[in-house]
Amino acid sequence: MARVFSGIQPSGELHIGNYLGAVRNWVALQDTHECLICIVDYHAITQAYEPELLAQRTFDMAVSLLASGIDPARCILFVQSHVPEHTELSWVFTTVTPIGELERMTQFKDKSQRQESVPAGLLNYPVLQAADVLLYRAEIVPVGEDQLQHLELMREIARKWNARYREGFFPEPQAMLSQARRIAGLDGDAKMSKSLGNTIGLLEAPDRIWELLRPAKTDPARVTKKDPGDPEKCNLYSLHQYFSPPATVRDVAAKCRSAGWGCLECKRVLADNMAAEFAPIRERAAALKAQPERVHEILADGARRAHAMARETMDAVRAAMGFLPIQGARVRP
Repeated sequence: MARVFSGIQPSGELHIGNYLGAVRNWVALQDTHECLICIVDYHAITQAYEPELLAQRTFDMAVSLLASGIDPARCILFVQSHVPEHTELSWVFTTVTPIGELERMTQFKDKSQRQESVPAGLLNYPVLQAADVLLYRAEIVPVGEDQLQHLELMREIARKWNARYREGFFPEPQAMLSQARRIAGLDGDAKMSKSLGNTIGLLEAPDRIWELLRPAKTDPARVTKKDPGDPEKCNLYSLHQYFSPPATVRDVAAKCRSAGWGCLECKRVLADNMAAEFAPIRERAAALKAQPERVHEILADGARRAHAMARETMDAVRAAMGFLPIQGARVRP
């Protein structure tokens, strides 16, 4: 089976943007591909963060992923910082990556403009991404459209290293775009993001889902209940297509166009359907939180399996680059 690598930052519990844009796809891929799912905590520290919360948010993300269907029997789930070869290979790749290529990355330009002092980690973020994927010589990377530029740089890094040290060693990973390419937030404009407060968490109680959906932006043409609307201009209609049965989706569209109901009634149906889909996820998450040692065991086993693959890659990289090998016993287990 083709090998897939994907990562997610430890922002705590998953929200529906993560779920629709990535995680639901990862769950399906477990049956058809060899999957590695990584909680990328080193990436998280390129922005200001609260150190006392990082471990808990990493744990909570692991719980959410497992509760959503990531199965450690069918994939490798692990934490980035638990496998030191990620940062080792990242340093290696900085030696073949032109600074100009990093400076032209759109995400670097956007994020650096908002900071008075730009950390080198932000510039080198896509180099670490390349190391994350190529360390396991993955062939496929599920990404959103906003990451395609980074993926092309990853392919270039692989080409440059191969040409200089060992032709054909690293593959040039291909993108796999999710059908849910961009999930707009509840404000109807920006991409769904926890930092913007426009999300709904997967583990929210039904009452809380309704509380968050109720003020969400809809088609601006619907000023009153009697005004007809265009469902294609309503962000919540797009969410109905993910969470409501096809017959309900058709009914929502018809009632919106004919002013057959108000937006609150539409939101109520969506809230109920979302709560129903997330009910088993909430139950599994509660069971996992009651057994934290089980979660830690899963992450430790994932790190062990990932480390075995990473060590094999780095042994080959060091040999190709001419480093002096360790004689006798290994320093690392």
